[in-house]
Amino acid sequence: MNKIISISEAASYVKDGMTVMVGGFMGTGGPNRIMDALLAGGVKGLTIICNDTAFPDKGVGKLIVNKQIKCVIASHIGTNPVTIEQMNNGTLSMIFYPQGTLAECIRAAGAGLGGVLTPTGLGTVIAEGKQVISVDGKDYLLEKPLRADIALLYASIADESGNLIYKGTTQNFNPIMATAADLVIAEVEKIVPTGSLSPETVHTSSIFVNYLAK
Repeated sequence: MNKIISISEAASYVKDGMTVMVGGFMGTGGPNRIMDALLAGGVKGLTIICNDTAFPDKGVGKLIVNKQIKCVIASHIGTNPVTIEQMNNGTLSMIFYPQGTLAECIRAAGAGLGGVLTPTGLGTVIAEGKQVISVDGKDYLLEKPLRADIALLYASIADESGNLIYKGTTQNFNPIMATAADLVIAEVEKIVPTGSLSPETVHTSSIFVNYLAK
């Protein structure tokens, strides 16, 4: 199966109302060209799972500015004042997670777990409406798995089979998101022939990757 598609083809898989994971950290290591294609295509009503909403002029932040997102599930939004404005005026729904908890909930979905237990957030607004479980006399919040219809990732290098390498800090959230969505598309900088990558350098196995966008 040929996994290589264009950026516009990658964007075409995202439909109105879908839940979409977006890798990266403040735009670094994010599928920014796919974000631009989504901006041009006008898809709307999206729920986005991401670490943050980047900046108004970068990555997922552009979709926020263009009001294509109805809900954001993230750990912080402080670098994008438009996100804050839309949250405060009620046009954008926000669900906050502590950053480590967000990562663990995504990882739990990928691992097929029923959730994770964490003390982080006890006694705060994060705990509202969530189940508290006591283990050996200590209380924990039950945080349920987070899964998406599509994960949009960025990789520095891929082989034609879909094995991925992330350089430096571009690893942020990409590896775990690759395991937690029904369809996984990686925007890649460079594609090499299958067999060119040393197995020990691969961060995400091809079994998790449906398409490579170039």
